[in-house]
Amino acid sequence: MSGLSQIVDALEIKIEKLAQKLDRLQKENQELENEVSRSALALSRQSEEVTLLKQQNESLRMANSLLGSDDNKRETKLKINSLIREIDYCIAQLSD
Repeated sequence: MSGLSQIVDALEIKIEKLAQKLDRLQKENQELENEVSRSALALSRQSEEVTLLKQQNESLRMANSLLGSDDNKRETKLKINSLIREIDYCIAQLSD
């Protein structure tokens, strides 16, 4: 009977250790999920910032070329022509 008692005691100790390990792993998992959420939020903000900076850069390049800079005149003319084609297409769609 004492052998059975020792086995039960050993099982109880192992179950207690497993429960503690489970708690520790759940806490660690929660911390990692929080870190993933923070990282995703930071990535989203940075992506929005990159998009905004690209738009600002394009606007500045256009303004610079319109002010007489020879560097981007070709790009500006192409962009203006593209916008004119889009406007013409819209007008044609409205006329139909």
